[in-house]
Amino acid sequence: MHYSYHTKGVCAARVEFDVEDGVVKNVSFIGGCDGNHKGLAALAEGMTPDEAVRRLKGISCGTRESSCPDQLAIALEAFIKNQ
Repeated sequence: MHYSYHTKGVCAARVEFDVEDGVVKNVSFIGGCDGNHKGLAALAEGMTPDEAVRRLKGISCGTRESSCPDQLAIALEAFIKNQ
C-alpha cells in the first residue's frame, strides 16, 4: 500500500512510502537534504512500521521540534491508524 504524507515544520515538503508484507519500502522525501533522506530511507526500509516509529519518533533537528525522521514516524503512525 502506497502512502503520502505532507510534512510539517521541516525542509521536506512530503514523504512517501509503501508498506508491503508488513515492512516499509520505497521511502522517498520530496524537498530537503537529499543525502540525508537517502540514508534515512535506506535505514528505515525493511523495518516494520512499528519498529521504525519506535526508533525515529521524537528526533529533533537543531532548534526545530521535529525532523525528517520524526515526520516519517508520524506518517507511519498515521498509516498504522488508518489501516
